[in-house]
Amino acid sequence: MSLLKDLEKKVLIADGAMGTILYANGVGRCFEELNLTHPDQIQNVHETYIAAGAEVIQTNTYGANYIKLARYGLEEQVKKINEQAVQIAKRASNGRAHILGNIGGIYGGQTLNESEDEIKRSFREQLYCLLLEGVDGLILETYYSLDELRTVLQIAREETDLPIITNVSMHEPGVLEDGTALHDALRQLEGLGANIVGINCRLGPSQMVTSLETVPLLDHAYLAAYPNASLPAYRDGILFYENEPDYFKTCATQLRDQGVRLIGGCCGTTPEHVRALAEGVKDLTPITEKEVRKVEQIEVLRERKRTEKTIPELAKERPTIIVELDAPKHLDVEGYFEGAKALHEAGADAITLADNSLASPRISNLAMAVKLKEQGIRPLVHLTCRDRNLIGLQSHLLGLHTLGINEMLAITGDPTKIGDFPGATSVFDVNSFKLIELIKKGNNGISFSGNSLREKTAFSVAAAFNPNVANVEKAVQRMERKITSGADYILTQPVYDVEKITELKEATNHIDTPIFLGIMPLTSTKNAEFLHNEVPGIKLTDDVRERMRAVADDRARSTAESIAISKELVDEALKHFNGIYLITPFMRYDITVELVQYIREKTGVKQNVAVVDS
Repeated sequence: MSLLKDLEKKVLIADGAMGTILYANGVGRCFEELNLTHPDQIQNVHETYIAAGAEVIQTNTYGANYIKLARYGLEEQVKKINEQAVQIAKRASNGRAHILGNIGGIYGGQTLNESEDEIKRSFREQLYCLLLEGVDGLILETYYSLDELRTVLQIAREETDLPIITNVSMHEPGVLEDGTALHDALRQLEGLGANIVGINCRLGPSQMVTSLETVPLLDHAYLAAYPNASLPAYRDGILFYENEPDYFKTCATQLRDQGVRLIGGCCGTTPEHVRALAEGVKDLTPITEKEVRKVEQIEVLRERKRTEKTIPELAKERPTIIVELDAPKHLDVEGYFEGAKALHEAGADAITLADNSLASPRISNLAMAVKLKEQGIRPLVHLTCRDRNLIGLQSHLLGLHTLGINEMLAITGDPTKIGDFPGATSVFDVNSFKLIELIKKGNNGISFSGNSLREKTAFSVAAAFNPNVANVEKAVQRMERKITSGADYILTQPVYDVEKITELKEATNHIDTPIFLGIMPLTSTKNAEFLHNEVPGIKLTDDVRERMRAVADDRARSTAESIAISKELVDEALKHFNGIYLITPFMRYDITVELVQYIREKTGVKQNVAVVDS
């Protein structure tokens, strides 16, 4: 009998976690590879679950796609791994259980460099392998991104009439990470052709029951739930789950009472949990009516009004100057604040502070930004993905908003191995594209996990751009991706070539987003050669290097020549862009003060007198 026919009249029990058992048995490598190297071990897990009461099992193919297998150098083994997985499951089942081809989500909060088209190709390759081997249905599970799940479901539905199960995963009960309520998400999946819709992973059974209380019985799809064993504990570098399997007996009844007809287990579950699930629904039939708990609407309570114009708003009206003055690596800050005050009085619209640039520790740019703000100076803080995980990033952003610091530059950041502490850990939970998206979620009042922040943040987000490449058009495409992610304006790497400025303008004529051209004055010929030869993303022309070489033995002349070069670049930049981004070298703010004054005199714009939000 088919899976859907069985579900018409009974609650089916599915298997539990494959990885949990393999991990407990000492497997520390790619679980899917064992389909080829240790097929008997995988078959034994399937058989153990069936003996415990599983009527539905899934193939050991959760991560058996090109993208995930590439992490282990197994990307060319996609076909063999998926074929073997289905064959192993069939031998284990021997007609006793329905076999689902498992295709796991690729997005999950982690940084991905693959495009949507690459993800689609990877999904199709695995899908075809499973279908050709003759599975009874498909299970698409652990999808935190509803967009990704909708995309792959449509692909699968076009290719097969087999039953398709779609399980979303949530960071918080009842709401997906994009803010979509669970009941809305499941209805969307039902509308796209899923036969069974549900939830798996991250949450334990109690939180899944709570989430499902707001979900009505659907017209054209059954409900599924695959809870984790519990919240994981951590000891001696190992994650493990502590609850008693018997607890799942009660939970199975509660899930059935919420209309669930397919109940299995996810992380931490074992055959003992599955046995308890089977006992919990023994002699119970599916419900056909349920009382749905009304979803509590938590509205965004307020939206903080900004009294000052944002930096991109200024740049659309008049020439606007951002000056980078990085926090010191020591605690003598008197000179720093003198420089910031001088730059502000000269007419800088904002002082920007790097986030431990070149992976070297400095005084927290947040602390320095607060001090600048107290003096009426607008701070623009850089935020990297290197030093904070997703928890730290969200907390930091909430803190910035609370302090009224609304301008930021979102960048991936330099890896720790190039800095003062090469043994330190680089986090990189996300990249700059994803970070920009997450920041903009806050502007809609939504946290990273999809919950309401109860107030909208008011961030104006800049993105970085490197024009010092051979193929500027390709680099501009990357810039456009950042704009699509939500970037409000662009700050470029320093440019030392007048022709490059013209080339950049021609390549970005179609872009309305304000671009701030980076100009970093040189301090000496040694500095010029270091930047040209050793700093990624910066290239100097032979003419500039020769001009600095010609004044190598005279500090005053080197400064004068540097300022002359910078003014030439400013002159050309102002023909094409309203934004100038000056980077102060080695705390030589005397140089950038002179350049700010030059720009103000040249453009006729008086010094910045904008009120800084408190």
